[in-house]
Amino acid sequence: MAKIKGKVWNFGDNIDTDIIIPGRYLRTFDPKELAVHVLEGERADFTKNVQQGDVILAGENFGCGSSREQAPVAIKAAGVELIIAKSFARIFYRNAINIGLPVLVADIEADDGDIVSADLEKGIIINETNNIEVEFQPFKKFMINILSDGGLVRHYLKENE
Repeated sequence: MAKIKGKVWNFGDNIDTDIIIPGRYLRTFDPKELAVHVLEGERADFTKNVQQGDVILAGENFGCGSSREQAPVAIKAAGVELIIAKSFARIFYRNAINIGLPVLVADIEADDGDIVSADLEKGIIINETNNIEVEFQPFKKFMINILSDGGLVRHYLKENE
């Protein structure tokens, strides 16, 4: 979990939780059903083409809006392994970590389809398509452990077996 590599999907600023998973789909808690509709209003091609291991790259204030936990759940269930944004809404950031979805604050240039890799322990992102490297605040060991265990609840249960 400390190293992640995937294909980029670009999104802009202020992608709120209603854009991520519209309220009309919140009648279910099934992650697979939520994933079918994730970000469909922003990019119709996303839900049809996102693959396991892909990376979302976004601008400022990703995940703003309501505190709906289904937003990061839908993204993770769609196969996204990492979200990189210039900034995150606090509650979205926390919800993502709690379910084991890595989110990191950084500013790196990449086009749709570029391949980026991130080393969470070293604090380095590399756009492998055009060889651009950016540093970010490395994750602390306890955060790596939470993410590796699949989220906060699973980490707690593992630690308290």
